[in-house]
Amino acid sequence: MNEIQERILALKKEKKALILAHYYQSMDIQEIADYVSDSFDMARHARNAGEDLLIICGVRFMAESAKILNPNKTVLLPSPESGCPMADMIKPADVLALRAKYPDAAVVCYINSSAAVKAVCDVCCTSSSATEIVRACPEKQIIFLPDRNLGAFIASKIPEKEIILYDGFCPVHDCISEKDVLAVKSSFPDAKLLIHPECREEALVHADFIGSTEGMIREALESVGTEFIIGTEFGVVERLRKIAPNKRFHPLKDDLLCQDMKMTLLSDVLHSLEAGEYEITLDEDGIKAARNSLNRMI
Repeated sequence: MNEIQERILALKKEKKALILAHYYQSMDIQEIADYVSDSFDMARHARNAGEDLLIICGVRFMAESAKILNPNKTVLLPSPESGCPMADMIKPADVLALRAKYPDAAVVCYINSSAAVKAVCDVCCTSSSATEIVRACPEKQIIFLPDRNLGAFIASKIPEKEIILYDGFCPVHDCISEKDVLAVKSSFPDAKLLIHPECREEALVHADFIGSTEGMIREALESVGTEFIIGTEFGVVERLRKIAPNKRFHPLKDDLLCQDMKMTLLSDVLHSLEAGEYEITLDEDGIKAARNSLNRMI
């Protein structure tokens, strides 16, 4: 622990704060968090939090989700500029236009979206829950947004439903090509390939395991295998190397970094605790509408 980490832990205790961090955060941030998890568990931990002060080490949609689930609590985002390119690809007007075009369809919204978009959808999902949630919808026609790659993966698992895709994507995962996959598998022929469903189908077809960040970590820890290629943001590789030093982990590509996730620094978390910045505020009507879709997911 360095001096800043120790100061954060002391302030966290003093102010009775809960720190939630995503797996894509840097390791020094993960080390001071109460929980490190994927988007689904971040939302679940936020909803179940007993603390009145929540510090979200992630991106804006994660902090918004925490506020939606805890409207009477203070939610702080240490790095206020941390956004999500995928979430920015869709607006409420886009959802309403799709609803008008497909009036009989249920709208399933990936959690990587703004509070305003969640407010005009029927139910949210994460990569770990998407297939189960879409399958549980009584409607035969599903509008899935904003991630076209995750939506296509779900469609392959549930052929009995018509999945209408929106043309959004995660720049980190969408950049992985079949050529990239074949090259890394050639370099590490004995390694098991674990990959995120936000990747394109041409990459997914070569995977040994497809799942959420949480699912990939669990698979790596529980598998009898000792060598793995990790097809998601580099933060997961860092975490696995730390918690499973007896196994070998290789990034699928060296440049799989989410710049928004890496914006949060230890100094930002310390400032957030010291100054009470930067607070997430949402209007009451928007919170109420968006909460329905998140609660259905959880």
